[in-house]
Amino acid sequence: MRTIWNGSISFGLVNIPIGLALATQRSDVAFRTLHRECGTPIKQKRWCPHHERDVEPDELVKGWEVAKGEFVIVEEADLESVALQRSQSIDILRFVALEDVDPVYFDKTYYLAPSSADAARKPYVLLLRAMQETGMAAVGKFVLWGKENLCLIRAQGETLALETLFFADDVRSKAEIEEVVEATELQAPELELAGQVIQSLVGEWNPDDFENEYRRDLKAMLDAKLAGEAPRRPEPAVETPVIDLMDALRRSVAEVQERKGGAATAKAPKKTKATPSEGGSRTRRAPARKGA
Repeated sequence: MRTIWNGSISFGLVNIPIGLALATQRSDVAFRTLHRECGTPIKQKRWCPHHERDVEPDELVKGWEVAKGEFVIVEEADLESVALQRSQSIDILRFVALEDVDPVYFDKTYYLAPSSADAARKPYVLLLRAMQETGMAAVGKFVLWGKENLCLIRAQGETLALETLFFADDVRSKAEIEEVVEATELQAPELELAGQVIQSLVGEWNPDDFENEYRRDLKAMLDAKLAGEAPRRPEPAVETPVIDLMDALRRSVAEVQERKGGAATAKAPKKTKATPSEGGSRTRRAPARKGA
């Protein structure tokens, strides 16, 4: 696995060599902005509206906006005075219960690859097994590309995964939402019906069951244009009418029960009716069918 950063996990006197590898990669279609007349990609220029001219790279400087239109100039020397020292270590600060960490703090996922040397691989496996058995995760910090990162190391199957985390002041407060929710009352029948709808849709988590339909349709449209075909027009969206909550819940439960009933009927074996014999009043039953 190709790694983008190599270092170690450090806690106490334990040092575990690891490599940091990307866990996710977007497969979205990328577009360029073209000049319609000739199909040439457009270049973005650095333009100063005050002097009404292009600006060269050596004329640029960073600025911190303290008020509308008011900036504090920040030189590279200023940034160097607070720059973080390059580090090759992920320092573990504490171990926490994995279930206590809200996913809202998760930013980006990486895989931690063990060392290729057998002797250096054992501490990696030891930490992985300990996390699997205890349900704990490690909170730490490390420096990557000059930026300080808070992170969470957790067991993901037979791999150690690293989640970069948002700091507390990066996560917006949800107090306003909670106040509205707490002030809203529900009736027991509403909650019961909602529970029935949820139970009817319960299934196992399998990421392969879900497809990015927009990405699929976008690629199909591009392939059609490449082949000289006219893309089909989308069907107009139908507005969903606003209906009563209880009525919507009842209809949802009824639809699920109807689908399940139809499936059960289709699978049930057909019964053969008894027919009277031609020579008398006694009836002869058809032999029972054996299940497949």
